[in-house]
Amino acid sequence: MTKFLLAVHVIAAIVAIGPVTVAASMFPPAARKVLDAPDDTSALATVRLLHRICQVYAVAGVAVPVFGFATASDMGVLGDTWLIVSIGLTALAAVVLAALVLPRQSAILEGCEKQETLSEAVADRAVTVRLAMFTGIFNLLWATVTVLMIIRPGSTTGA
Repeated sequence: MTKFLLAVHVIAAIVAIGPVTVAASMFPPAARKVLDAPDDTSALATVRLLHRICQVYAVAGVAVPVFGFATASDMGVLGDTWLIVSIGLTALAAVVLAALVLPRQSAILEGCEKQETLSEAVADRAVTVRLAMFTGIFNLLWATVTVLMIIRPGSTTGA
């Protein structure tokens, strides 16, 4: 059962978290492109699509910790330090995504759709820079969790 749970956990991480990290990273430059060329409907469609990918896969990403807890419980490692740190970092990544990345994406998308004046667009450009920073933090947290999952201290794999 452990191997099945671990496989689902890893597949869920790849399928759900991967698209969020990529789409979220692509969003700020795509939004800046819309700010530079507000009449470019293709650029606006790209921003909408990237935001939608982030929203949908963020919800699907809930499967990752669910199956992670099931796997850890089955393996009897719920009290291990590396796992507790991973759980904390995963929770922090979820907060960054839910409280800092997705709402800012929504606000930027609304601003892009309104085709605001130039002074408001300049303010939005600064918002895209902050969004890029929060997205980088989100991605760094997930990269750290991934490393902890691969090189877990006390591993019996010998790797």
